Amino acid sequence: MRTDFTAEQLADPGTARANEILRSCVHCGFCTATCPTYQVLGDELDSPRGRIYLIKDMLEAGRPADAKTVKHIDRCLSCLACMTTCPSGVHYMHLVDLAREHIEKTHRRPPFERMLRWTLARVLPHPGRFRLALFGAKLARPFKRLLPDRRLRAMVEMAPRRIPPVSRNDEPGVFPAEGAKVARVVLMTGCAQKALNTDINDATIRLLTRFGAEVVVAEGAGCCGALVHHMGRTGDSHAAAARNIRAWTREIDGGGLDAIVINTSGCGTTVKDYGHMFRDTDMARDAARVAGLARDVSETLMDLMPGVGADGPRWPDGESETPDRGGMRVAYHSACSLQHGQRVKTQPKKLLEAAGFEVVEPADPHLCCGSAGTYNLMQPEISAQLRERKIRSLEAKEPDVIAAGNIGCMMQIGGGSRAPVVHTVELLDWATGGPRPPALAARMGGRFEEGR
Repeated sequence: MRTDFTAEQLADPGTARANEILRSCVHCGFCTATCPTYQVLGDELDSPRGRIYLIKDMLEAGRPADAKTVKHIDRCLSCLACMTTCPSGVHYMHLVDLAREHIEKTHRRPPFERMLRWTLARVLPHPGRFRLALFGAKLARPFKRLLPDRRLRAMVEMAPRRIPPVSRNDEPGVFPAEGAKVARVVLMTGCAQKALNTDINDATIRLLTRFGAEVVVAEGAGCCGALVHHMGRTGDSHAAAARNIRAWTREIDGGGLDAIVINTSGCGTTVKDYGHMFRDTDMARDAARVAGLARDVSETLMDLMPGVGADGPRWPDGESETPDRGGMRVAYHSACSLQHGQRVKTQPKKLLEAAGFEVVEPADPHLCCGSAGTYNLMQPEISAQLRERKIRSLEAKEPDVIAAGNIGCMMQIGGGSRAPVVHTVELLDWATGGPRPPALAARMGGRFEEGR
């Protein structure tokens, strides 16, 4: 794609990066075939190619974002399926992030929308505040029909019926390896996940320590910055990221680290991009080190469990057989941030199969479920259509349980699925000696008892 930025414009690192990305696009349109919003809306401007044209026009002209551009950029899920499809390697993620930052700086949204976005940015990344908001939403649920805006109703509907108690495992500390220590890792405990589902981090710690990893929850680490980053609030997102970089660098320099383990794939995509985010700052070196150590939990487990996909995993007790789970069929939902953002596709399925589960995938597994951070709250109509499509494709496989590697997807799908939805690590923890996942026990009515 031809661009016409001036030399003065290209002196800005963000504009120079946008120019580089835009020039790599060849207008082929392959991205439209895998774009969820284009499939739902049928509008070229709601496809990656259409949005690229809008972004190019806006940035080249150096003008404030107009309402038309904002509407179509806001409708983008950042699912990154277009990046997997693109034969030219267009880095759409960086381009749309730059566009959102420009929108945030130059466009004044209507008052009610400004209030909603400000509230989400001030609540979701903070587990304590988010927990209070969930209690409030739970109380408001009987009155949701009276709420004047669909987005407010979506926020109320998001609250789980049971808000879990705080897990002390999320506090800074060290969890020693069981038996011989083979690795030292940091676990990113996240933000929203700590309020929505504490079982995930608990299961992750048990699983990692069972396979010889010393697990550190670092003092000072918190939200990865993704939620506000995708709202164009770059200052807030970089501040959150910088706190994590400083906290994890202390652990790297102190006792050394083999990995920074992340069990929320949306966070993982962002942390792995820290090197790019801070490339022109005095934190560039430390950010690159952190990004280089960032691993999805499934990637780390593959390292800790040699033989997965060949002769089976190295179970803690040395046995080659896994506990019998009665032929449980697991429909695996591959989160967009994991399969497209991190290109982690086979590892979770291999681990589940090695643990003795029957693993099936839905039709069109590359399509987004519609969660996408705050997307299901800010674009509830489109999100609902994508959720129903995803649930239909998952339930067509007649699963006993649905597994995913991202809390946002779990909440989105779990809000409408007849089958229980759990994190992949919860099933792996159960299969290797941990407790049955609470969500599974509650929904299955004891069908799969221990030892059956």
